Amino acid sequence: MTDIADRRTALGILARSPAGLLAERMARIETVPAYTWLRKPETGTLMLRGRIGGDGELFNVGEATLTRCTLRTDDGTVGVGTVLGRNAAKAEQVALCDALLQRPATAASVLSEVIGPLAEAEYERQAREAAEVAASRVDFFTLVRGED
Repeated sequence: MTDIADRRTALGILARSPAGLLAERMARIETVPAYTWLRKPETGTLMLRGRIGGDGELFNVGEATLTRCTLRTDDGTVGVGTVLGRNAAKAEQVALCDALLQRPATAASVLSEVIGPLAEAEYERQAREAAEVAASRVDFFTLVRGED
């Protein structure tokens, strides 16, 4: 996986996935290489900024908690992991998965065993939420009084 757009997509899927499901899928990977930390998992805050109407002046919306880490596998591949919240184990798994996706020998198995099922689960979650929202939709209409 060398295309930056594909890597960005994969990292997004990994970061948005529930921690338990990610751990379950990562357990299916048979060969996990040894790695060293370039940056151990650390938790901090991130300022969220927004614009009114999409093109107005920037303003601070609030802060979000973020955990990030960086590791290097035994063959020199660097993996990064960034997740919302305080889950250091999830950030580590995302970083390890990122490194494995960059290695030709392991990329195919990670795509089929981890990324693919997580993407399907995310699609199903989004479809379920969309159905719940659609079910609660209210159509308003105006009644016009007849002339007397």
